Amino acid sequence: LLTGLLPSYLIYKADIHYQPFFKELLHKLAFMLLMFVGIGIVAFFYYQDYAAFGRNNSELRRYIVPTYFVSSASKYLNEHYLQTPMEYQQLGLDAKNASRNPNTKPNLLVFVVGETARSMSYQYYGYNKPTNAHTQNQGLIAFNDTSSCGTATAVSLPCMFSRMGRADYDPRRANAQDTVIDVLSHSGIKVQWFDNDSGCKGVCDQVENLTIDLKSDPKLCSGQYCFDQVLLNKLDKILAVAPSQDTVIFLHIIGSHGPTYYLRYPPEHRKFIPDCPRSDIQNCSQEELINTYDNTILYTDFILSEVVNKLKGKQDMFDTAMLYLSDHGESLGEKGMYLHGAPYSIAPKEQTSVPMLAWVSNDFSQDNQLNMTCVAQRAEQGGFSHDN
Repeated sequence: LLTGLLPSYLIYKADIHYQPFFKELLHKLAFMLLMFVGIGIVAFFYYQDYAAFGRNNSELRRYIVPTYFVSSASKYLNEHYLQTPMEYQQLGLDAKNASRNPNTKPNLLVFVVGETARSMSYQYYGYNKPTNAHTQNQGLIAFNDTSSCGTATAVSLPCMFSRMGRADYDPRRANAQDTVIDVLSHSGIKVQWFDNDSGCKGVCDQVENLTIDLKSDPKLCSGQYCFDQVLLNKLDKILAVAPSQDTVIFLHIIGSHGPTYYLRYPPEHRKFIPDCPRSDIQNCSQEELINTYDNTILYTDFILSEVVNKLKGKQDMFDTAMLYLSDHGESLGEKGMYLHGAPYSIAPKEQTSVPMLAWVSNDFSQDNQLNMTCVAQRAEQGGFSHDN
């Protein structure tokens, strides 16, 4: 009564005097212009405060009146009435797994899909801190100058596994056709997707997939998040079954997703200190913020090293390899920007330059006729992207 009917009645009884139409329109447009200018000024001087607050309280956007109502209504009308539904297109139904010597072992590739990792925080790319201490001596190949398709997972993930490149990427088309994951499955390769992040954004819907139960392991899960080590346990179970066919296993890690960077690594992996053990990163120093993010990169490196070790332990049964590629990068205050999701046209390199790493066993390279010297040389040259 007090918070609904009474205010509505007072608004209804208010005597509103309108000016002539064009004068009223001019005033409204001027007010909107001033509003956007004000938002721009606030964002310029206080972006760090609002970026973290908005990411930690994403539900608040639903209370922005009338912006959220108008945008939601427009989206609904567009999807249900204004757009012609696209017929789903299956691709690569005639795909065949390349014939190999029947005496060779089946291939096993583990594809680790990274989250919010930027290449400039990797020791492999010249960073001055030992963020790759775990894999440094395991013979990984680092692919230089790799660009993401987008600055957010919802864009990069579908784009990465579609047949389209960033220049011609269309999310509607991508959702209405098979992904490269589906084509792998069509060819007879066993494909499995295990997710410890925000879901596969549709790319794994037609293959065997599992999202980690956030209460599945009290030691590794808080009920809200799980450390990425929980995926290693899943990998152990898969490897114990020993599939007899060529297999690709996707591990979608939560990696370095912020702003709660401190929740991405266990206490024993807290190597760079002082760090920032809080979600309101605007109240941390730049050193603390960088250290916290670097701890997430180091922990991801630990995950990759464990994947390699597990694959090495199965070389008597499989030809093994690992590929790691992040979906997008992250801003940590450079140029006054934080987190990610900036429009690609203005996004800084921190958000678009991502790490891509590979480990290949000797048997995998020999049986699949890979010239690893050539691969290493090409990786050094750089110029890669999610289009590849």
